[in-house]
Amino acid sequence: MGLTLGFRGLLLVVAGMVMFLGSAASAADVDARPNIVFIMTDDHAAHAMSCYGSRINKTPHLDRLATEGMRFTNVFCTNGICAPSRACILTGKYSHANGVRDNRDLFNGLQPTFPDLLRRAGYQTAMIGKWHLKSDPIGFDYWSVFPGQGRYHDPEMITMGKKVARTGYATDIVTDDAIKWIAGREKSKPFMLLCQHKAPHRPWQPDAKHADMYADADIPKPETFDDDYATRCEAARHQAMTIEHDLAPSDTKGRPPADLSGAALKNWKYQRYIKDYLRCVASVDDNVGRLLDYLDKEKLSDNTIVVYTSDQGFFLGDHGYYDKRFMYEEALRMPFLVRWPKKVKAGSVRDEIVTNVDFAQTFLDVAGVQAPTDMQGESIKPLLVGEKAQDWRKAMYYRYYEYGHEGKGGWHRVRPHYGVRTERYKLIHFIGGEDCWELFDLEKDPHELNNVYSDEGYGKVVAELKQELARLQKLYKDPDTADNG
Repeated sequence: MGLTLGFRGLLLVVAGMVMFLGSAASAADVDARPNIVFIMTDDHAAHAMSCYGSRINKTPHLDRLATEGMRFTNVFCTNGICAPSRACILTGKYSHANGVRDNRDLFNGLQPTFPDLLRRAGYQTAMIGKWHLKSDPIGFDYWSVFPGQGRYHDPEMITMGKKVARTGYATDIVTDDAIKWIAGREKSKPFMLLCQHKAPHRPWQPDAKHADMYADADIPKPETFDDDYATRCEAARHQAMTIEHDLAPSDTKGRPPADLSGAALKNWKYQRYIKDYLRCVASVDDNVGRLLDYLDKEKLSDNTIVVYTSDQGFFLGDHGYYDKRFMYEEALRMPFLVRWPKKVKAGSVRDEIVTNVDFAQTFLDVAGVQAPTDMQGESIKPLLVGEKAQDWRKAMYYRYYEYGHEGKGGWHRVRPHYGVRTERYKLIHFIGGEDCWELFDLEKDPHELNNVYSDEGYGKVVAELKQELARLQKLYKDPDTADNG
């Protein structure tokens, strides 16, 4: 035959080429970029998770994420209140740059957000659960959200613009809908799902399954439960978020016995509050387990990044408080767990300072999407894959604005303030009706009980921190901070 194949040989070659090209096309039709499941709760403190050393509850399914992935120990919010934190996460920008300084501000969804950028890059995107940003979600192929704070039981939801009455418990409904959406997705595309729970936000209403948890327990009180704020600025006392004085009957599910007073009454209120809070957390933990089990069952886990966080921390009786807002550690610190099989080392821990404005760039980076130049965070992908933290930030900047209407205090009366936190120190400047500074040496005083701002031995530290504060305000282009002199 020489160089000729003959008719039969030619047919075999052509058939082989068709089969090869067909299989190559089919492989190309399936986008191999990682899926992203971002689970966020509302007001879940890291110290109410056993993987973060909780003394008061167990969270086995969240612990599973930590065991199978990476736990971050120093992740902080940049404005410790619900809507502003969510806007920071979506945009990768500080509050003054994204326009949501407090819960009254309307979020402009037309500005770049990581879900919309992922969608434009070929991801399917969905938002299910608590949105809390006043405007409708933009940048999602599908969205179904609670109006405002939403209800725990039989909530109403707004699904693609239409109000729908739902039956059941909010945490279960969000998980059910998340699983249903994943099941019905277009299989050839990667997906990004925001699964955002209402729990454990006030008024802490547990479901029937967990209603009797801790019924016979006495939950340990935090070490700072009876803090007297002796060395602190007036702002620490001026607030309206104490266990002792500010919990309502709707929070404690009834009024206390008439014969209780003093420390016994305060403990009664704490026990009623903290048990319902932990019951709501238990439901979240169970539902995180359900979602993880579904990803495993559908063989999606290996190529899916699962992130768990909360929109900020929360006071669990620490300093005698509930709620958040202050730059003190319990409210500033966010839980942050990441599972990414084959990329993230199981059981690993990172201690670098990370903020919620880093999340957007991180999600874009792992998907291979260029972040807009006006985003203000840093991708933590190098930390996730175990690289050394070359030139990583040594300090983070915080700014809290909300002080009610016309300066009257509004919700919880926490004074506006801003500050800087390094590995060892924290400097806070309270403004708006009070001009006062606090400095904490976190190595010597991890519970932040002793304000050493006026201590002569810390004069050099104060000067250096004020310089760093000014640098960060300039870096993030915060336009209206007071003089740091």
